[in-house]
Amino acid sequence: MNTSDNSILILGAGPAGMASAWELSRAGKQVTVIEKAGQVGGLAKTYVFNEPQGTFRVDNGPHRFFSKNKYLYDMIGDLLGEKWIQVRRLTRFFVDGKFYYYPVRFRNVLSQMGIFKANKMIRDYSIEHVKGKVNLLRQGYGRQEKKKPKNFEDFVVARFGRTLAEFNMINYTEKIWGIPAKEISVDWADQRIAGLSIWAALRKMLIKKGGPKTLVDTFYYPSLGSGLVYETMSKKIQEKGSEVLLNAQPTRIVHENGSVISVDVETKTIRPRSVISSIPITRSVELFDPVAPEAVRQAAKKLRFRAQVYLFLTIDKEKVTYDNWVYFPDKEVPFGRITEMKNFSKEMCPKGRTSLFIEFFCFEGDEIWNAGKEKLFDMAMEWLEKLKFLRREEVLNIHMIKEPDAYPIYDLEYAANVKVITEWLDSFENFFAIGRPGRFRYTNQDHSLEMGILAARSVLEGKRYEVDSVGSGSEYFERGYVPTNN
Repeated sequence: MNTSDNSILILGAGPAGMASAWELSRAGKQVTVIEKAGQVGGLAKTYVFNEPQGTFRVDNGPHRFFSKNKYLYDMIGDLLGEKWIQVRRLTRFFVDGKFYYYPVRFRNVLSQMGIFKANKMIRDYSIEHVKGKVNLLRQGYGRQEKKKPKNFEDFVVARFGRTLAEFNMINYTEKIWGIPAKEISVDWADQRIAGLSIWAALRKMLIKKGGPKTLVDTFYYPSLGSGLVYETMSKKIQEKGSEVLLNAQPTRIVHENGSVISVDVETKTIRPRSVISSIPITRSVELFDPVAPEAVRQAAKKLRFRAQVYLFLTIDKEKVTYDNWVYFPDKEVPFGRITEMKNFSKEMCPKGRTSLFIEFFCFEGDEIWNAGKEKLFDMAMEWLEKLKFLRREEVLNIHMIKEPDAYPIYDLEYAANVKVITEWLDSFENFFAIGRPGRFRYTNQDHSLEMGILAARSVLEGKRYEVDSVGSGSEYFERGYVPTNN
């Protein structure tokens, strides 16, 4: 079946894709959204489980909303109205048998870890700090060239000292990515923690009043889960005549003379004015016909994504913790993070019940990926019972979810490979690659939304906006604008 279509085609209905669709729809344009899953939202979707005890909702992990962009707050506030609620944040991490607040509170760290380790942490930090000052002086006298850290481990050790770096940075980072910290690009540190400093944390500890309110302390959240944003967008754009096709995938992208002329979507061919793609960059390269240049295809083969397997436990208990989520950097703990959705919004669980969302980091096809839910449940319960969070008899149901392309891996060669691919994709006048998988960038939800909006404006205004600058600043990602109700 062949069809001509003058609308704008959007591949992928995650935050970036849906933001594009929403922005274009508000401008009066017709869009067609293609999504391989059975619901919109991508990695920010909300699953709904209807059980005899009531309805349980859960996101793909914790999705607090924060941004420096007031436009995004206004946009989502207009979409959700009273369902856009403010939540106090409580987050901890579990290391060496003890719980610590995250972001790090030095008073809490010093009281928990003991004087010997605390002194070692201060000594290591001081040594690295002095080394840094000496190197700056040598550079000033022209005796030494400025040396940049070669990898993530070098960066965090030089910035925080070996003891603190290993305390909750190197271990958790290696757990997430599944490769040694020395094989992880320094870009990961530049993007996530470049603006984080010990002095800033000490100022926060010593000066409790004054200063801007940050999302370290509070964040906004949709009362029915992060997916509510994208479900609402989907409903509204369809009311205006646009299409959202679920359980559908593109199978071929045909191009000619530097422009995409058609896209095959299973049983039909669409001829759109423009294509905005947030599907994995490695997949989009495979779809082009004529095929992408050899250098582009080889670069795509070298990119890797980290996968995740999730267990969602519905629980016959009022509460497990007071945390929004808890990190588990220790490698002996098989999972990396747990989230209690009730601590985001009471509407995520039936009254008197709660739930836990448990994240296992893995590679597609490895032992964790292939394990059955009962095996993963046994692995999880060994620790949840040990920590006195939960007893087996309190678990009502176990649900397992898999996500193959969750995290783009920032290995030492990724940037060069991404550059080869994106330069080729960006050479097409009407094709726009955006979002975490589509740009191979570990973006937060707000950055993906911004990319989607910029792609929509590129189509509307006939000029290509620079999406790679979104979220590339050197400020710590935990900072951001928080609107107040005062």
